[in-house]
Amino acid sequence: MLVESRAVPPFQKNGFVVGCENTRHAVVIDPGDEIDMLLDVVRREKLVVQSILLTHAHVDHVTGVGRAKKALDAPVYLHPDDQFLYDAAPQQAAFFGVHCDPLPAIDRYYGVSTTLTFGDYELSVHHTPGHCPGGVCLAVGRPGTPKQDLFVGDTLFAGSIGRTDLPGGDRPTLMRSITQVLFPFGDNATVYSGHGPQTTIGHERLTNPFLRSL
Repeated sequence: MLVESRAVPPFQKNGFVVGCENTRHAVVIDPGDEIDMLLDVVRREKLVVQSILLTHAHVDHVTGVGRAKKALDAPVYLHPDDQFLYDAAPQQAAFFGVHCDPLPAIDRYYGVSTTLTFGDYELSVHHTPGHCPGGVCLAVGRPGTPKQDLFVGDTLFAGSIGRTDLPGGDRPTLMRSITQVLFPFGDNATVYSGHGPQTTIGHERLTNPFLRSL
């Protein structure tokens, strides 16, 4: 599987291109200010992007949605519980002293058991509220095998967890999402977070100071 990430100031938020090495079908996850770099990856690798997938709708994860939609003509997915954040992206940006144009309409909402495919890979959507109401984990693997590549947004980081002091955040809910949704993927599952380096469930279970007492 092809996984490429890019991040730029001021948020240093990871955006991802995830593609099938055989069919060249792909998805783009959380296009933000690094969108031009992600589009360069798409062009370089000759990928056909089938979906633009959002793990949640905080402003740093969505500023590139408009350019991604225009360039790729692919449907944009979001959990419905984060629609209010998505609609308020320009106001969120102003709070942080940056600019965000109004965003294009969401094309499709994740359901209770949404599953998408791109090439030889399957992606399942798992609701992980706590950092915000509509946070999701996008779990990728080959059909019929355990999914071991987790794109978790800002739910879990290498050595930390998502903040819960923004609108819709709730720490007990976040901890349940980590322990009841992410942990069951197993210690070998790779975690691709919205900020910082990749890690594994096992490493965070053993070393993350916010999780060692669980």
